[in-house]
Amino acid sequence: MQHIHPIFDRLLLRAHKEKMLGQRGVAVWLTGLSGAGKSTIAQGLEQALYRQNILTQVLDGDNVRTGINNNLGFTDADRTENIRRIAEVAKLFVHCGIVTICSFVSPTVAIRQLARQIIGNKPDFLEVYINASLEVCEQRDVKGLYQKARAGLIPDFTGIGSPFEPPIAPDITLNTQNQLPEESVQQLLEFLLPYIAIPRSE
Repeated sequence: MQHIHPIFDRLLLRAHKEKMLGQRGVAVWLTGLSGAGKSTIAQGLEQALYRQNILTQVLDGDNVRTGINNNLGFTDADRTENIRRIAEVAKLFVHCGIVTICSFVSPTVAIRQLARQIIGNKPDFLEVYINASLEVCEQRDVKGLYQKARAGLIPDFTGIGSPFEPPIAPDITLNTQNQLPEESVQQLLEFLLPYIAIPRSE
């Protein structure tokens, strides 16, 4: 580390970039079981914010694991490292004034707290619980993963061989087993807009 010389103090400030974009950067962290609707909500929110002329970046679990995290497996250590890298990337986007939609199972309270510690507390980090029961997610089984997990083909699959710890105090909960995706997206959009807007005085 002795040869590393950060130049953060010589770069443009976050406030300059947010003023240029006319929006505040924020990490919208979607957590929930596989099949709860995280990716669907992320895609819908991206479209809704685009219609509001708000710049976004979606970080999705499957996409990230084909690129920056393609060398990681699903051990506890690899899952932690997966979230650590994602959070560091999300922090960069947030500090550029971009609304960063993070869609990851992130199954434990500790692993989500790690992301929060890296990105920052509210309003930089907003935890969104995509809430659907294991039974509903397993019935949907949109990727066929639960069937494989039940057959023993995917060890430590969250919800079957590995626990999911629901958020203790999420900033917002979307009950996707009782709402249409469009309703969930609209609920989330209305919640987020005040955090994204820059007050006129600035």
